[in-house]
Amino acid sequence: MAKVYPEQVIGKSKFNRFHLMVFLWCFTAIALDGFDIAIYGIGLPQMMNDFDITTATAGAVGSYAMIGMMAGTFILGMMTDLVGKKRILAACLIIIGVFNFLAGFAPNETYFVVFRFIASIGMGGLMPAVISLMTEYSPAKNRAMIVALMYCGYSTGTIGASLLGIYVLEFISWRVLFWVSLLTVVVTPILLKQFPESLSYHVRRGNKAHIADILNRATASNTYTSNDDYYIENHSVESKGIPVKKLFNNGRALSTILFWVAVISCLMMIAGLGTWLPNIMQESGYGVSSAMIFTITLATGQMMGSLLGGALVDKIGHKNVLLTLLGTGAIAFVLLSITEQTLILFVLIAAVGACTAGSQNLINPYITMFYPADIRGSGLSIAVGMGRIGSITGPLLIGMVLMTTLPPQLTFLGFAVPSVIAFIALLCVQEQHATEVQKGQLFSKKEVTVT
Repeated sequence: MAKVYPEQVIGKSKFNRFHLMVFLWCFTAIALDGFDIAIYGIGLPQMMNDFDITTATAGAVGSYAMIGMMAGTFILGMMTDLVGKKRILAACLIIIGVFNFLAGFAPNETYFVVFRFIASIGMGGLMPAVISLMTEYSPAKNRAMIVALMYCGYSTGTIGASLLGIYVLEFISWRVLFWVSLLTVVVTPILLKQFPESLSYHVRRGNKAHIADILNRATASNTYTSNDDYYIENHSVESKGIPVKKLFNNGRALSTILFWVAVISCLMMIAGLGTWLPNIMQESGYGVSSAMIFTITLATGQMMGSLLGGALVDKIGHKNVLLTLLGTGAIAFVLLSITEQTLILFVLIAAVGACTAGSQNLINPYITMFYPADIRGSGLSIAVGMGRIGSITGPLLIGMVLMTTLPPQLTFLGFAVPSVIAFIALLCVQEQHATEVQKGQLFSKKEVTVT
């Protein structure tokens, strides 16, 4: 009877077909999420005309959706450690597909808000589940890059929505963008059949046969059986109490609050840009197709930031990469507010994409590794849930600014403030209280057994 730590087995494994399958499903799920989040901003100018609503109302509608995402992140995200990440992911995909599809038929903004709000609950719960699963099932040697590549799915979804928007908005209607969301429901049964549940979920319930099967697939061997004893690291001290309370135990309180501040700031920038970038560029004199190309440029920058940051994490550490991105982002936003050259605008928009979504994409695994295994899902979900405060206020504040007589491009200057705030918050994170950070150094190692 062997004593086995599943996390260590996965961490030491080499990337194979099993890891590729997990990656592809996580990539697909997050791409669908990126598509569904992007379609509101892309269809917004035309939607404002159809519903005859003001800029402030449009910003409020975007904020209502972010409230739904906040609710989903808290409610569904915290349930991942209780009912399993796979089940939550499937539920999120169904909610997103059905209610975005219905939003495409909304006769006015009231019906649209209701359907979009419910769809956003699924969007809010999906991200933490995908992040936790991909982090859990990635070999330690390649984890940062694998997670960074997975995040490119979000930008891929945004690019897909933008390309579809170029055709749809010119020749058909913004509603088609929302009808396409039904694709998420179609893929859900296949996901349920092929995708593995979290190892920590199986260990806590004593599902030893499932654990052995997953580990054998991950290691391409027949080494593990249901007769082995399986352990979760760092679980014995954390095994009692509610998840929220445990985020503040063992010197983690300050860092937990700082993570919340950083995520609030990043999501404020991401939501503000995602909602209003096409409108800002159109108000600045660019046509519909050109505005979509700016959105594609933003998404491309997001991918570049994720990949470059993921490659650098193993060399200089999560915190140093994040500080570099956020500092660069603040400078880029200031330059965006005063630049008139189109080529430079494209370069700077790509840069802010890399420094905003790229930063958030790296903060998520940073937070996941900071906490012990049994509260990682809750720790990330609550941080992202708190971050939805930024998602809610971002579109609303930008909408109010756009109603003034200020030049639309000057709006970019306001994004530099949350970038600086996030920089300061992450600078003060206390890594000595983390479970695992940077290059995989373990600061504590305790265990619980399932026999």
